[in-house]
Amino acid sequence: MFTAALRRFREKWRSYRHRFVPWVVFNLSKNEKTLRRVTEPSEDKVVPDEQVSQSLLGLFRALLRNSGGLVLGAHTNSTPRFPLHQQQNEADVLLQTLGFCIERRPSSLALAGTGVFVARGFVPKGATVAMYPGTIYQPYEPILLQSIRNPFVFRCIDGVLVDGNDRGISGMVFRSCSGRDRMGPYLTSDASWLTDSPRNPLAVGQYVNNCSNERPANVCYQEYDVPDSFPLELRQFLPNVNYSQHCSQRPLRCVVLVSLRDIGAGEELFSNYYTIVR
Repeated sequence: MFTAALRRFREKWRSYRHRFVPWVVFNLSKNEKTLRRVTEPSEDKVVPDEQVSQSLLGLFRALLRNSGGLVLGAHTNSTPRFPLHQQQNEADVLLQTLGFCIERRPSSLALAGTGVFVARGFVPKGATVAMYPGTIYQPYEPILLQSIRNPFVFRCIDGVLVDGNDRGISGMVFRSCSGRDRMGPYLTSDASWLTDSPRNPLAVGQYVNNCSNERPANVCYQEYDVPDSFPLELRQFLPNVNYSQHCSQRPLRCVVLVSLRDIGAGEELFSNYYTIVR
């Protein structure tokens, strides 16, 4: 019985460690190819924030048109802003807008669980490939209970944390905060990433596995603060929300994954971490 339990623990750990930040950090020196070195926190940008904004705005506008222009959360008898038409699925909208679509499926890494693949199309270098959804915690905010047995807590370069777990207390916290921050008929975040059918097809970045010496990174994380000019009616597609309401006075932190090279259909996405070299 003990041997069987130990075997199950080892199998679970091999899957868990691919996203467990302390394990990754401890093993960085053994895995040099997983690092992207920067000299200052401001130099972690692979592409300008304006380019990320352009990609997200283009996709979100297409998603809004695809839904008939209805604002999620408004009354059901609202009049569509655009003529009614046959609605496409979100993956097709992504393919037509950015030229590719991604999907979750079993990872090609042994015992790594779920991974993210380019399903169709072509991803050029420097493209915004995915978003890391979740609740945003400032370094001083409580996250101990949510972090227990949670491999989806991402640490930004400035200590801000993103809890991308779509289950348990993490999911309940996100739903609560998302409902709290709505502005009249407008939702300012998207909770559908907690389901199997996210309205924003990019919001699967928490399932991108870390690279290894054998599987070099083809995407990297990039922090993105949503500008004040971001249209209110498009914020319903943002898969992030602040844990504390008082943080709504500062720009919403998002984390996107940007391609480091051209990526073809069928390839799995693998990410790396940045480290500051002074």
